[in-house]
Amino acid sequence: MTILENEFLKVAIDSKGAQLSSLINKETGVEQMWQADPDVWAYHAPNLFPIVGGLLNNELHVDGQTYPMNRHGFARTSEFIVLESDDLHAGFSLPNSEKTLAVFPYKFDFQVLYTLIDNALRVTYKLINRDKKPVYFSVGGHPAFNVPFNAGEKYEDYYVEFETQENLQSHQLNKDGLFTGETHPVPTPNKQLALTRDLFAADAMVFKNLSSRMVNIRSTKHDQSLSVEFPHFNYLGIWAKPGADFLCIEPWLGCADSDGEPKDITAKENIQRVDVGHVFEASFYISI
Repeated sequence: MTILENEFLKVAIDSKGAQLSSLINKETGVEQMWQADPDVWAYHAPNLFPIVGGLLNNELHVDGQTYPMNRHGFARTSEFIVLESDDLHAGFSLPNSEKTLAVFPYKFDFQVLYTLIDNALRVTYKLINRDKKPVYFSVGGHPAFNVPFNAGEKYEDYYVEFETQENLQSHQLNKDGLFTGETHPVPTPNKQLALTRDLFAADAMVFKNLSSRMVNIRSTKHDQSLSVEFPHFNYLGIWAKPGADFLCIEPWLGCADSDGEPKDITAKENIQRVDVGHVFEASFYISI
């Protein structure tokens, strides 16, 4: 486990999946990250690569070839190499291998970089093209935060606050995690989405028309809050397993397939491309 610490935050990162597993607010002593109860949901904050969401028939199509690929890709279950670490910074690398080439036919180095900046943790995704052709991929975060923050509080005391007043439409998913083409309005009076135990009974809320580039988790009972800022990400997922004491705020560059005919990776919605000799970077921030 790699530990980062400053006067505001203490952070732990697991080399498996390069996954943020603990984020402690040192002022309050509160553990902000969901602790991956295997009987409920066994992740803390998986990094999604090289796809986000589900694929039709769990198949990735590249240049006329078909490859097996599970939902959210293989990075979250892969062992990363620790590139470097000190009190404020750590870098993790997942290079291509025979195992990755068997399901994702590109040569790459996928890196997850963590940096403490005062009361914020910056999470940066970096993709280095090691191939002789463009690399197509999706990437996203899936951090799960403890809600409620403190013992003795209720889930229903909390809400998500958007940066700006939104006219939100959630894009609906079927039982296989694929978009149906239908949308559902999500009212946010006063920029707020109240949390309830059945809010995600029909799976995640996925927003593609979001103006906000920051959301806050707040309580009606106190001033403690947590913010996720995602300046480089076009889509946002919000999810919790119904009845569980957490909330996922998920910045995405990419998304699930739509139900219907399969598409080549180059035609997937919101797909990212890194040309030969180029490097991709995108960051989001978690702050308390």
